[in-house]
Amino acid sequence: MRIAVGSDHRGVELRAKLISFLQSLGQEVLDVGSHNGQDVDYPDIAALVARKVSRKEVDRGILVCGTGVGMCIAANKIPGVRAAPCHDDVTAEISRRHNDLNVLCLSGDLLGEKLADRLVEIWLNTPFEGGRHARRNQKILHLETGNGKPV
Repeated sequence: MRIAVGSDHRGVELRAKLISFLQSLGQEVLDVGSHNGQDVDYPDIAALVARKVSRKEVDRGILVCGTGVGMCIAANKIPGVRAAPCHDDVTAEISRRHNDLNVLCLSGDLLGEKLADRLVEIWLNTPFEGGRHARRNQKILHLETGNGKPV
């Protein structure tokens, strides 16, 4: 699987560790930065990763900021992106199983390395169930196209 990974200045350390972890799992990683602790605006990094996911240049994306929330908000502005912050095993699993989450948002401030690794592994290995969840994702896609109401 090809995964784009990005962070703002608050997620630099966790991003670097996640890249090593992903590579140890045999994943192909595209690192979009940020590569130092200097202040960077998270919407810029979120847009880089989200556009790569939207254009299908990568299979999935991972974003890291202080809480994961800011990256999530910005990434979800790109059509076709389904991003959410995950902080525990349940949200990592259900976000894939029910929502077909294609951009995982993590907290560089609140998660330890072991928990972050576990969340990424759950997210990578959990399949999308489809069925009624696929219908709901189609309704979200319809909202994204500007039609204003679900089909």
